[in-house]
Amino acid sequence: MSAPSAVDPAVRPPRRRVIVVSVRAVLTVVVLVTLYYVLPLTPRPGGYALAILLVGLAALTGLIVWQIRAIVRARHPGLRALETLALVIPTFLLVFAAGYYMASQANPAVFSEPLSRSDALYFTITVFATVGFGDISPVAEPLRLVVAVQMLADLLVLGLVLQAVLNAVRRGQERSRSALG
Repeated sequence: MSAPSAVDPAVRPPRRRVIVVSVRAVLTVVVLVTLYYVLPLTPRPGGYALAILLVGLAALTGLIVWQIRAIVRARHPGLRALETLALVIPTFLLVFAAGYYMASQANPAVFSEPLSRSDALYFTITVFATVGFGDISPVAEPLRLVVAVQMLADLLVLGLVLQAVLNAVRRGQERSRSALG
């Protein structure tokens, strides 16, 4: 079997398709962030924020599995992977940010300062990026454990999810090539 040519549609998507997918990826991020800011995140006593966080992470896990399968079946797996990452990573960060915001609203003493939605998002991203500026930190021990879980989950997202997405792209490309040849 010969190597696929540069014009092979399974290997190189049309420029228009790349633009459409890129715009859709940006719009996905914009919609997710907008929803984070406009949806009511009403604090409730007890473990409500933790329950929301756990449900959000479980839903995200299902979304990742569904997206990986979609990448393998996609005509252009690389583009589908871009869409997947534009959905999964912001969702992951926003689930944690919502949990931190709700925890801070329920009890402002759990962080070094009360968090606005922007503060919660900023804190989540600094933990994800492993820069941890130290200007905002969890004070309450249970919340420190949640942040530790986020740190471990960050490693999983960066390692396992990215690897799964790349493997799905490779499998999808192989599937496309075998269908053409």
